[in-house]
Parts: sequence; C-alpha cells; structure tokens
Amino acid sequence: MATIGNNSINAKLVLLGDMGTGKSSLVLRFVKGQFLEFQESTIGAAFFSQTLAVSDATVKLEIWDTAGQERYHSLAPMYYRGAAAAIIVYDISRMESFERAKKWVQELQKQGNPSMVTALVGNKCDLEDKREVLTEEARTYAEENGLFFMETSAKTAINVNDIFYEIARRLPRAQLAQQPAGMVIADRPAEISRASTCCS
Repeated sequence: MATIGNNSINAKLVLLGDMGTGKSSLVLRFVKGQFLEFQESTIGAAFFSQTLAVSDATVKLEIWDTAGQERYHSLAPMYYRGAAAAIIVYDISRMESFERAKKWVQELQKQGNPSMVTALVGNKCDLEDKREVLTEEARTYAEENGLFFMETSAKTAINVNDIFYEIARRLPRAQLAQQPAGMVIADRPAEISRASTCCS
C-alpha cells in the first residue's frame, strides 16, 4: 500500500520475474548507481528503499526484489500483498522469460491490489543482437493488460531511473488521501432492531 502525509508518500514496490532477468541489477543500478557483471541470485527477497522528488510530492519507495527461482514462487504473495506498485521484468533475449512475465501479470490481476501501478519491463536492451522478444509484441501485450511498458538496460543504465520515476508519478494521490488506512468507526450509534436480535 501507499500512505500519504504532508506531501510525502511511502509506497511498497515489488519486482517480479524469472531468474536471471536482471531484477536485482535494476534495483542496484537505481539505488546505488552500480552494476555488477556477475550478480548472485537473490534468496527469498532483498529490501531497498529510495526517496524520489516528483513534481507534487516526495515519494519513498520501499522496494522488494524477489527471487526468480521457481522454488521461491510460493513466497511471492507475501511480498506483493499490499504493494502499491509492481515491476514485472523479462529479459529481451529470452522468450521464455517473457512467457513467465505473462504468468506474473495474470497472478497479479487475480490476487494483487486492483489499483496497483504495474510496469512491464524488458531488461537487457543492450543485447539487441540476441533479441528474442520484439518491442512491439511486448508493448501491445502491456497495453492490452493495462500495464505501462519500457525497455531498460541495468548494464548501461538506459531507462532505469525513468521506470522508477514513472511509477512514482503514477501512484494515485487523490484516491489515497480519501481512503484512510485502518478501520472506519461510525460516529452514530447503530440502530437496534428487535427483528435482528437472537434472544428477546
């Protein structure tokens, strides 16, 4: 979820996708400006945070980078539950990672927050000569499913900051301000009806 206070927003963002698509590299490039040629696989999930200034607010992204291995899939709902945004990542040089990304989209549509800001990201666009997923195919899929789409390269930093800033810009502000978190307690006593009591 995202919470608002004095023009500042805290928002949970989750990265989902197949192993080896570069989720951790995207986050590391965004948060620390670094790229490691050989990134170790994430076990479970890793947590990062980054604060952004967008036109009308300060947005603190609480970023959950989830493991892509199938054995950790059952843990994913724990991370995307209550998320305000998700980035679903695939590798443009591996068609099977795009097919897996589609399954993540379907899962979020069924079980995720219905107002979640969701991006489909084709990572590793520096590997153009090995491309298996056409840009137009992915863009069309994203449009048909209400996602916004971008291609990135964690290695060269192409569009990495852009994807996170675009998510921050798209977080719903007015809607969040109108819906406080927690319970709503009625300010008038409930009317008691004899018909609704069990023991008269």
